[in-house]
Amino acid sequence: MAKTAEMMPPMGGFSFDLCKRNAMLVQKGLKQPSYLKTGTTIVGLIFQDGVILGADTRATEGPIVADKNCEKIHYMAPNIYCCGAGTAADTEAVTDMVSSQLKLHRFHTGRESRVVTALTLLKSHLFSYQGHVSAALVLGGVDVTGPHLHTIYPHGSTDTLPFATMGSGSLAAMSVFESNYREGLSKEEGIKLVADAICSGIFNDLGSGSNVDICVITKGGKEYLRNYLTPNPRTYISEKGYSFSKKTEVLLTKITPLKELVEVIEGGDTMEE
Repeated sequence: MAKTAEMMPPMGGFSFDLCKRNAMLVQKGLKQPSYLKTGTTIVGLIFQDGVILGADTRATEGPIVADKNCEKIHYMAPNIYCCGAGTAADTEAVTDMVSSQLKLHRFHTGRESRVVTALTLLKSHLFSYQGHVSAALVLGGVDVTGPHLHTIYPHGSTDTLPFATMGSGSLAAMSVFESNYREGLSKEEGIKLVADAICSGIFNDLGSGSNVDICVITKGGKEYLRNYLTPNPRTYISEKGYSFSKKTEVLLTKITPLKELVEVIEGGDTMEE
C-alpha cells in the first residue's frame, strides 16, 4: 500500500505544506518578507458609449513608496481591460494568465472575447485559492452585448454595477461617484468624473498617490490616457544641486595589451581529392 501511495501524482490546488514551517520560523524570530502592495484607488463607470476605467499610480511596501508611477490598468483583450488592487505580483500574474487564456480562446473560436468570459475565468481562479491570492479587480469592457463593468473580490465574489470603486481609497472615490454620477454621461463628462474620483482617493488615502491613469473603452477601440493628470509634481529642487560621495577609486590606469593566443601557419600538405 505504501508503494501505491508513493506512485500517486500530487493533488491539485493550493499547497499548505509550508505553512506550519513558516509559522515555526516566525515564532523563532524570523521576519517575513514584506509584499509590494498597490495601496490603490481604482474605479470604473459606464457612460453612453462604453466604459471608463481609472487608477492611481502609487505602489507601497509598508510605509515606503516603492513605485511612484506603476501601471494598475492591465490589458486583458483588445476590448477588455482590468484594474488591479492588492498585492502587485498577484494582480499582474492573474491578469496575464487570464489574458493568455482569452487569446487562445479567440484563436480557437475566431470571435471577439466577451467580458463575461474574462469574469468567469478570474472569479474561478480566485475562488479556488480561497483569498490567498490577494487580487481585487475592476473589470470593464465592451463586446457584442454592450458595455459591462464588474468588480471581483479576492475570495471570488463578484458584483455588476454601473459604477464601482475598489482599493484603500475606494470610500473617498465612491463619495464622488454617488454625488455626481448619472446615466448617459458623455465621454468628456465621464473622464472628468473618473479623474475627480481618483484625485479624491489620492488626497484622502495614504496608500494612493502620484498620477491618474485613465482607459476609455468603446465599441470602436480603446484610448489609454497614461498620466492623464499629475496632481503631485515635484516642485522643490535644490539650487546647489545634489552631490554624492564617490565610493570607488581608480587604482590603476595602465593599459595592458592582450597577446595573440592563436598563430596562423601558412603552407603544409594539401588534402587529396
